[in-house]
Amino acid sequence: MQRITHYPLLKEIQNRWSARAFSSRFVENEDLYALIEAASLAPSAMNEQPWRFIVGNNPDDLSLLKQSLFPSNHDWAQHAPVLIALCTKKTTTFNGKDNFYSRFDAGSAWAYLSLEANRRDLIAHAIGGFDKQLIHDHYELTDDFEVVLMIAVGYAGDIKSLSEKYQEREKPGSRRPFMEMILTK
Repeated sequence: MQRITHYPLLKEIQNRWSARAFSSRFVENEDLYALIEAASLAPSAMNEQPWRFIVGNNPDDLSLLKQSLFPSNHDWAQHAPVLIALCTKKTTTFNGKDNFYSRFDAGSAWAYLSLEANRRDLIAHAIGGFDKQLIHDHYELTDDFEVVLMIAVGYAGDIKSLSEKYQEREKPGSRRPFMEMILTK
């Protein structure tokens, strides 16, 4: 299903949505690293590029990242062949103070990653429901790093692999009309 827009947009923006049905098909390193490289080109305050990725594409890392998922997300994300934990450095290199924009910048990196995934016919689904502290502790991240997002990556799979409640939701979500997002006085 293709979303209808009022203006011509990049097809990767127009067609991107967060599918949950994953195939077990292997994601080649060339494709996976292209997603990370796309993320590396995202805009960033003071060019800090505070985002970092823990890539679960080997059995040990993938197992740990799956273990961190809350049950409702584990239900479907366990089938993704790759999980990526997106982290952000909370302080600036420039002056050592809090980087107010680090999460915003990490969000930009996630967006670039998701659009490149869509271009490559991959699913990239952001997940907020997981044990961030488990990942932080396991990878011995320093206190100036925060785990902010999990990303399930893979190819589209059979919708029947999902529980009934997720099968009903396996379509692009509706969107608020964009004009409602413009605030005026």
